[in-house]
Amino acid sequence: MVTTITPLEAELLELAGSVPDPELPVLTLEELGVLRAVHVRGTDAVEVELTPTYTGCPAVEAMSLDIERVLREHGMREVTVRTVLTPAWSTDDITDEGRRKLREFGIAPPRTQRDSGPVPLALGATRTLTGAPDPVRCPHCGSADTEMLSRFSSTACKALRRCLACREPFDHFKEL
Repeated sequence: MVTTITPLEAELLELAGSVPDPELPVLTLEELGVLRAVHVRGTDAVEVELTPTYTGCPAVEAMSLDIERVLREHGMREVTVRTVLTPAWSTDDITDEGRRKLREFGIAPPRTQRDSGPVPLALGATRTLTGAPDPVRCPHCGSADTEMLSRFSSTACKALRRCLACREPFDHFKEL
């Protein structure tokens, strides 16, 4: 089924998509890939579909309030933000621009998943070496010689790593 959006919905989608992520303000909701759809309901009412990065994500409330504020400033009297869990968000939903911004901000972007379906969880080695398939690269110097310091960092969706070449610590956005 092909769904077409109206020019107004496209405009509102762009506005809502320009809202910065509350936990990673370097990214917009569009770049993070969590904004799914905007549906105009009447002349001044709109429904927005938002998929959290993970169920229970505490940032969803802040995202919703920011979307409501931006769309009300644009003349929408009634704004409803609905959490949509299907299809589930994946780190593959982060745009190329979002990945570039993460890297520039000092966060190693998630690696792109090759297959759909469940994400395999590897609890093995915490170190990646140059020559390893698809290594986590340091966002500061680009080295693939990195190690995990902690599976959790400033937020649950990031791990704390350190580059063994330049010795700088950095966050790595985990693949989902």
